[in-house]
Amino acid sequence: MDNRIPAQQWQRLAEQDLNSAGYLLNMRPVPLEIVCYLCQQSAEKYLKGYLVLYGLNPPKIHDLNELRKLCSKLSDTFKDIADQCSDLTAYGVQPRYPMELMLEEQDMRQALNGAKAIRDFVLAIAPEMVPEEQDKSQSQDSPSL
Repeated sequence: MDNRIPAQQWQRLAEQDLNSAGYLLNMRPVPLEIVCYLCQQSAEKYLKGYLVLYGLNPPKIHDLNELRKLCSKLSDTFKDIADQCSDLTAYGVQPRYPMELMLEEQDMRQALNGAKAIRDFVLAIAPEMVPEEQDKSQSQDSPSL
């Protein structure tokens, strides 16, 4: 079975999350918690998409460290994004609820950079996750985060 189509669907959703995070940077005040949450969601979907590409059913978890470990069984290079996964994992649950999560702009910038690094890493080792029409349009009008 060709797993490219379902993996591309994960990629499309992941890219939407990352683009949404970038769009929210224009709000005043910037919703730091939501931007960080969307960064975590994007990274989660990229990792799950990679698993789907190789025929694995991704677990219903938000822990990027665990997802990265599952991906590492397919490619040991996933150790290269361990720090970014660790940094983003907390944003998968905490920002969605009223808790004492004190975020600053530098936390948000780190989350954006981490999500982008995970995206770039996954797509570098699995370029087939990007649909051809998206690949062409991204090179023309991709927002810089």
